[in-house]
Parts: sequence; C-alpha cells; structure tokens
Amino acid sequence: MLPFRSTAALKELLQSQLKWPVRAAMIAPPAAAAALSFACPLSGWRAPQPGRKAGFRGFCTPAKGHSEASTDTSADKKAGILPSLEDLLFYTIAEGQEKIPAHKFTTALKSTGLRTGDPRLKECMEMLKVTLKTTSDGALDRHLFKKCVQSNIVLLTQAFRKKFVIPDFQSFSTHINDIYDNGKKLSGGQVADYIPQLARFSPDLWGVALCTVDGQRHTVGDTKVPFCLQSCVKPLKYAIAVHDHGTEYVHRFIGKEPSGLRFNKLFLNEDDKPHNPMVNAGAIVCTSLIKQGASNAEKFDYVMNFMNKLAGNEYVGFSNATFQSERESGDRNFAIGYYLKEKKCFPEGTDMTSILDFYFQLCSIEVTCESASVMAATLANGGFCPITGERVLSPEAVRNTLSLMHSCGMYDFSGQFAFHVGLPAKSGVAGGILLVVPNVMGIMCWSPPLDKLGNSVRGIQFCTDLVSLCNFHNYDNLRHFAKKLDPRREGGDQRVKSVINLLFAAYTGDVSALRRFALSSMDMEQRDYDSRTALHVAAAEGQAQTGSGSGCFLLLLCVCVCVCVMEAEVLLVCSRSC
Repeated sequence: MLPFRSTAALKELLQSQLKWPVRAAMIAPPAAAAALSFACPLSGWRAPQPGRKAGFRGFCTPAKGHSEASTDTSADKKAGILPSLEDLLFYTIAEGQEKIPAHKFTTALKSTGLRTGDPRLKECMEMLKVTLKTTSDGALDRHLFKKCVQSNIVLLTQAFRKKFVIPDFQSFSTHINDIYDNGKKLSGGQVADYIPQLARFSPDLWGVALCTVDGQRHTVGDTKVPFCLQSCVKPLKYAIAVHDHGTEYVHRFIGKEPSGLRFNKLFLNEDDKPHNPMVNAGAIVCTSLIKQGASNAEKFDYVMNFMNKLAGNEYVGFSNATFQSERESGDRNFAIGYYLKEKKCFPEGTDMTSILDFYFQLCSIEVTCESASVMAATLANGGFCPITGERVLSPEAVRNTLSLMHSCGMYDFSGQFAFHVGLPAKSGVAGGILLVVPNVMGIMCWSPPLDKLGNSVRGIQFCTDLVSLCNFHNYDNLRHFAKKLDPRREGGDQRVKSVINLLFAAYTGDVSALRRFALSSMDMEQRDYDSRTALHVAAAEGQAQTGSGSGCFLLLLCVCVCVCVMEAEVLLVCSRSC
C-alpha cells in the first residue's frame, strides 16, 4: 500500500470542486450524518442536516451563532446531529453514559491541571452549583451540562484537548511529587536567626507549588503556610521600577553585574553604584525609585496592589512582627543606607531612613507557596497573570528581571546555579526560592533551613533534581537531548499507543472513539511504521461500503481534511463517499 496523506486529498478535492458536487450529505445514512456533525473547536462551522442542497458551500455552512449552535432543535434530534462543541465535550467525559456525575466532571477537570476555583471558570462553577440544586442525583444530562460549560467552553476545550503547555499533567505531577519526596529526606542547614522572627519557623516545613503559563496548578507539602518573601521580593520590586520608569532610568542608579561578594557588603562598583538590584545595596536604591514623592503608606499600597495582581488575587499579606523585628536588627542595612547616602546613590530629595522603613516593609510581605507560584508564572508568561489574563508587567520589565535573576539571584551561589540549573531564580533567607521556567511555569519552593550561602537546602536540591529530570535548562537542546524528559511533549509511548488506538478504531469503524480522539487533539493524520493513516486503513478495510462503517469513513474524511485557521475561522471540507 502506498502512503496516503490527507493534505494531498484536500488539495485534489479543492481543485475538483468545480467538476463534481459533493453528495455525501444526501446519500449518507443517519449514522454517517451523525459522524459528519463533528464541529471544530472555537468555530461555528458544522455539517448541515441531510438533504441540504449538494455542493461545497451547501455542505459546509456556518452556524448562525453560538447560541443557535448550542440550542437543541427538534430537527437536530431527528437527524441525530450533534451541533455544538459542548455536546462533543459531554460525550467525551460521559463515555457512553446518559449523565455525568458532577464529581466525575470536576475530577476530569482537575486531571488537566485546572482548579475548580480558577477565576476563569467562575461562571461555569457557579452555574454548576445552581444547576445541581435542581437535580436529585447530583448528575448532569446533556442539556444541563451544556448550560454549565457554555460560558467557558474555549478554556475547557483547550484543557480536554491537551492543548496546555504540559499535555500530560498528571504524569508530570507524579514526577514533581517524587522530587519533593527526595528533598524531604534531606537534613542539614540552619534556620535564619539574625532576624529573630524568622527563627521561629520549624525546620521541618517543606512545600512546593507550581503554576504553568496556562494556569495548570500542582502543590505538595506545606504550601498554605504564610511566610515572608524577604529577598524574593527584590526581583519583583525591580520589575515594578522598570515597568514604571523604563530600563534606562533605573540603571542610572543601579548596575547590572554580579558583585562576587556577600549580598550585604558595603561595597559599590567603580561608578559608585550598587552592583545589581539583587544585593541589599541595589535593592535599597531600587526601593527609592518606586512612587517617588509619595508617602510610605501610599507606596506600600501601590506595591501591594501590584503583588495582588502578580498573584492573581491569591494570598498576599504582611507580617508586622517580622517588619518590627527586621527594623530592630537591621544595623547592617542602616550602615548600607548611610553609605549610599554619602555616595549620592539615591535620587535627589530621597529620605534615606524613610526608604529603609519601606525596604523592611517590602521584605515583610507574606505569601504562600501557592500564591508565590502564580507570581513566578506571571514572570514566565511575559507579564500576563495566567489565572486572570491581566497584563501586570511590561515585556521589558520581565525580560530585564529574568536576566538579572539568572545571573545574580542566588547570592554567592548564582554562578553555580546558572551552570547546573540554568534558570532564573531568586532565593530569600526565609527559605523561599522563586524559580521561573520561561514560557512554561513558575515554581515556589519553601523550606526554612539554609546552607552557608543563605539558600534553602531542600529548595536547591529540588531545582537541581528538576532540571536533571526535565530539559528545562536554558541550554538543553530540545531536539537532541534524548536522555531527559520533555513534559511539553507527549511521551513516545503515548504516541505509539495513540497510533494503535486510532488505526484500530478506523479498522473496526468505531465512530464514537474517533470523535473522542478528535476532541482530545489527537493527530488524525499520524502514521504507523508502514506510513498508513487511519483514512488509509478505513478505505482498505472497505468501511466505505458497509452501512454502519460509512459513518466512520465519512468522519475520517471529515477530520483528516479539517483545516483550522487561527481560532475563529474553521473550514470543514469533506470528500465524496466512495
């Protein structure tokens, strides 16, 4: 058998439209009509009812609107047509049942990485609660299900079609849990005690939370315990300063080079500037650039508003006890402040003692692993918060911030971290490590015991193990680094399994399975070892000549020549029946 590509069939089909009419709609039996009802995602296009006038324009016609496509008409029922994407989603989750238990829907949703509390799914979840009050068995039939999901159908379709950045999120979450467990076994390190309030945290606390750029979430361990950002706030306030003033202005006062010295040294570069915003001297000067001329109360509210947006309105608090403790024990920072004042490092008119108070306040901002992971994901997502979709930071601010985190973010361990892990990160003496995998996810690791350089012992091990397992290092070759896992792609075993399932469904004429495969974003043109496609197998097995198999064959033709143009334009082309 010669290999066959549906793209070639599409080309031939389009070229021959003027020569022969498409009569599949008139000659196909009801089963075929049902098969031809497949609607492409994000589209109003659908196959017409049987009996529509022959011809390409008559066969593939746009629905008049989303509401019309979502409404079940008596004509649709008689023809057996599934007119909307909501229906396809229902039958995918229902797996042949007439109703979907609410818990089954939420469980399936969580398996994609989405949470029921995701702000983007607010309308869907509220409608689900209201709808369940009207049912006695806690289950949703097709009409109730459509009513619940139609407001969020685009996001839900992306989730169930595995179109998120981590397609197999359950498998990836299992790997994260394994790495977490390895870190939990570690001992050693000391909880920071130079700020008395920090010394009160238990050394056994250990949590990891991640959020992808698509809003997929996973947490393990003590991820709801509030802790202070401390130095993890430095890249965030630098990003705010650049967002407000631009790169050129900010770097009139602060350098961009790693210092090679302890983070709290009284030392400036040859231009009498702090080396970078990630050491204390640079962070103090950076603090003076935020909302200049305003009172500390106004400045604090301004930064907290930014933090809330970065965290997608999840938990962001303030520890007054830590603030007081840090101010009382902050002699070194006061010394740095006076040194900066002597060298005229601040903008003109700056009140140094007021700036130090503000600096201590920002270090005392509280987060949880969960909320901080969203902050990191906002940086990974180019300044857009993944769970709200709001633009928080400019692209320039995000690029600069990640660059400095990569080179200066891990105290005196920055060079080794860049070498071994190769990702932007920032640590804090409270035990947090804010890790960013650009364009993929943000992670917050938190464990109070620190090594001699001031970094979390368990956090460093987690980051190292993560990059050893996955090719997230900036310089891992995504194409040729075969020894590492790439969570952004489905695994080889999964691809082999999907080919077998697809070809077997074509061989047996299983229309329901083909619908599920199409909805789950399976590549309907994938080939086996002999370059056979599903369409090829269906034709070879004579599915076009059997009554029940005709629907299968026509569906394959429909899916294999489906062309999606961007998100709003979908053209559905079907070839004639054999």
